[in-house]
Amino acid sequence: MEFTFSLGVGVLTTAGIYLMLRAQTFPVILGLTLLSYAVNLFLFASGRLTINGPAIVGESAQYADPLPQALVLTAIVIGFAMTAFVLILAIRARADLGNDQVDGRELPPRRTAVEEALAERIDKNQANSKQTRDKRKHS
Repeated sequence: MEFTFSLGVGVLTTAGIYLMLRAQTFPVILGLTLLSYAVNLFLFASGRLTINGPAIVGESAQYADPLPQALVLTAIVIGFAMTAFVLILAIRARADLGNDQVDGRELPPRRTAVEEALAERIDKNQANSKQTRDKRKHS
């Protein structure tokens, strides 16, 4: 059980960091959310992983520590509020800037191979027509 739990925390952390390193706003928000889930699970695991253990001391020999559970519940509430705030901030930035890049710069559009070939042909045709006009002017 510990291996699966730690693997889940590791996967959440890895995915969160990967998404946070992207330069777009919404993947960064999603990455922050995944990273907060990983931290919450880590905090939860700090109180020992027990199956069917009550959170009340003295009920049985094996009990779950209630302090990490209370911390995680508080962190979940604060995390939801922060996610909502950052999401609204990102929507406003998207409306003002026109894109969702973190630094506000717009990326050049990506072209497919067909679009690239068409752009080259258009450039050649424009250059040829310009040369033809220049020849007519000089003659």
